Amino acid sequence: MGITRRTFIKGLGSGITALGLTDVIFTRSGWAALVPPAKTKDTQVTTSICPYCGVGCGLIANTRGGKLINVEGDPDHPINEGSLCSKGQAVFEVVTSPRRLKKVRYRAPGSDHWEEKPLDWAIQTLAQRIKATRDASFITKSPTGVPVNRTEALASIGGASINNEECYLISKLTRALGIVYLEHQARL
Repeated sequence: MGITRRTFIKGLGSGITALGLTDVIFTRSGWAALVPPAKTKDTQVTTSICPYCGVGCGLIANTRGGKLINVEGDPDHPINEGSLCSKGQAVFEVVTSPRRLKKVRYRAPGSDHWEEKPLDWAIQTLAQRIKATRDASFITKSPTGVPVNRTEALASIGGASINNEECYLISKLTRALGIVYLEHQARL
């Protein structure tokens, strides 16, 4: 006795219906009822790029209530296809580690201890020091009298986690300051 097309489709339809109703018909019992739901259930999913090297592996970050719950490789990303190296697997610790610095730490010249400073103070101090260094070392003309308008006392080093637009803005800022030593982490 052979299976006709009609009986095959009936059986397939019955099987799919039964599969869809398994949570209603069968309740979890025994040890299976004690298994908690996955930690990524009811979380907000965000894709990102690994900040460590210039490869640009894709990450999936799960957050709940503003807190990071899980980080894993993005299986849809064309570079890493879901896999991560040891540094990429440790990205979770970058955010959740109790040793992570959350305030600006400053050690004055000649001091033996660190002080906590506000972020506004750090940005203002950094800007003042860049301006003072630029003004003290600015070269308007070369020894032959050609206008150069540059400083050789400052340099800029970019990072692999910076995107194209950020690289453009950093290069515009550094060139406006007269900085000629521009380098990027991918070449180091």
